[in-house]
Amino acid sequence: MSLPVINTPTYELKLPSTKELITYRPFLVKEEKILLIAMEEENEANTVNAVRTIVNNCTFEKLDVHSLAMFDLEYIFLRVRAKSVGEVVTVNLLSPDDNKTYVKVDIDLESVEVKFDKKHKKKINLTDEIILEMSYPNLDLLVTSGDLGQADHIFGMIGQCVERIYSGETIYERADFTQKELDTFLESLNTKQFEEVQEFFNTMPKISHDVEFTNPKTKKKNKITLEGMQSFFG
Repeated sequence: MSLPVINTPTYELKLPSTKELITYRPFLVKEEKILLIAMEEENEANTVNAVRTIVNNCTFEKLDVHSLAMFDLEYIFLRVRAKSVGEVVTVNLLSPDDNKTYVKVDIDLESVEVKFDKKHKKKINLTDEIILEMSYPNLDLLVTSGDLGQADHIFGMIGQCVERIYSGETIYERADFTQKELDTFLESLNTKQFEEVQEFFNTMPKISHDVEFTNPKTKKKNKITLEGMQSFFG
């Protein structure tokens, strides 16, 4: 006689980047084991793969998790985690007023959202004729490019995120030019133009949540901003 099958509830969320409605479920014991093992190993690449595997499984393999923008992936993961282990997590925060007292603060994961900067734009007008259109970096790119030196890191990130280039009425898709041609193009930018490209990354949407709490020793109120899903691991 077969054992009974436990039904898993499903939920819906809107993908921050596209507002597409997707269905997801909580992670199960088999997926929790994947995450726990990765966190115990304290290896960033393994943790990235674990998060991506969990998001892929829990969204019923309907998304291309390898190309998802990092903030989309983090947002989905936090929602999945909220439905799996509880909406409220407790984090230990350092009080900025004395920089030595830690305070345990409860955070409702359902209230954590992706923040969009009003100044952010994917199309960058370099000149009256030339426009650069960018795509968002995925988690793989952010992890691997972080191992490079600062200059290589910046150029590597930009080079991987250029989606297309407009020159008047001509559109150059990413497949239309080589990496060497793109490097030459980027190196030809003046300082102001390059800063405008960097601003794309500085103002990218990101998981962000403001937390207010009182230092029990000084009685002073503090406010800090948590960014990125690692901030909510407790």
